[in-house]
Amino acid sequence: MLRLHVSTEGNDHMAAGPPEPVLDFDSKQPRVGGDGRPLYSVSVVALGPEGAEVLKVKVPGEPKGIVRGTPVTLTGVVATYWELNGRSGISFSADRIDPITSKAS
Repeated sequence: MLRLHVSTEGNDHMAAGPPEPVLDFDSKQPRVGGDGRPLYSVSVVALGPEGAEVLKVKVPGEPKGIVRGTPVTLTGVVATYWELNGRSGISFSADRIDPITSKAS
């Protein structure tokens, strides 16, 4: 399995929806990360100089304060290449996903 750290510098990110629990494919039970916390998935729109992409990003623990349209910051993003039963792809995970809040003046 190939894991690459991803720089998010220079891009803007916005949640496309609220966090959703990641479920085991077979048992439909919530999956947990290596630290024992439940995994959540957030669809994130990444806006860069070349355009936009929607990424599903998994994160340990439920991110708070994130709804559709919330600007977010991603910390510790890793892209992982996977292969399974003749299929392959890239999955994304992050250490944290936090809402960007603006302070009223």
